[in-house]
Amino acid sequence: MKIAVLSLILTQLFCFSFITSGYSEEKIEIFFEGSVDREGVPQGWKLKEKTGEAEFKILSEDGEDIAYFKSIAASFSLERPLSIDPKRYPYISWKWKVLRLPLGGDARLKRKNDQAAQMIIAFNGRNTISYIWDTVAPEGSISDESIGWPISVKIKVITVKSGASDLNKWVSFKRNIVEDYERLYHKNPPLIKGLRVQINSQHTGTVAETLFGKIILLSDLH
Repeated sequence: MKIAVLSLILTQLFCFSFITSGYSEEKIEIFFEGSVDREGVPQGWKLKEKTGEAEFKILSEDGEDIAYFKSIAASFSLERPLSIDPKRYPYISWKWKVLRLPLGGDARLKRKNDQAAQMIIAFNGRNTISYIWDTVAPEGSISDESIGWPISVKIKVITVKSGASDLNKWVSFKRNIVEDYERLYHKNPPLIKGLRVQINSQHTGTVAETLFGKIILLSDLH
């Protein structure tokens, strides 16, 4: 996962053009909707392939466009450039439906570091937070996948879901980005410059499948 995260961190900062229907003073909704390019990538997103072949498509469920990912010993993601002040929008909400976990995946072990679902937030500078659904790593556990000099990238990983108990169900998550950043890095967060949804199964050589729903940044939870 480190190389994939690094490419997000080193991506040039772009200005994010909000879709009128997805933006308000209270929240920013980030969709997978809109026209797609020849590779099937929705407008505003970029496909990043690290290993193997990306197998994905945009589907519609209950009037919402969602992203389906299937990884066969592969690692790939969709990335969205942003420019958002987390102090204004400190909360993030999203949902995943994991269909298949990578057998043997474990974020704590480099040689088994595969996950069916990840959401990575990159900040100005070289710090990131990655939220994952892991096969066995305990829920709430924190991993450090930082890369040292000369790259000097800090990657903090929070396991927000573990195991197979809720497979084939939509599971919703909410996090306070500011609190997570301050707890992990002991300082206030800078601007968010991008986010990524990702799947990996290349280390275990297995198969993983997930549906990714829309992502919402909120000014409060009321």
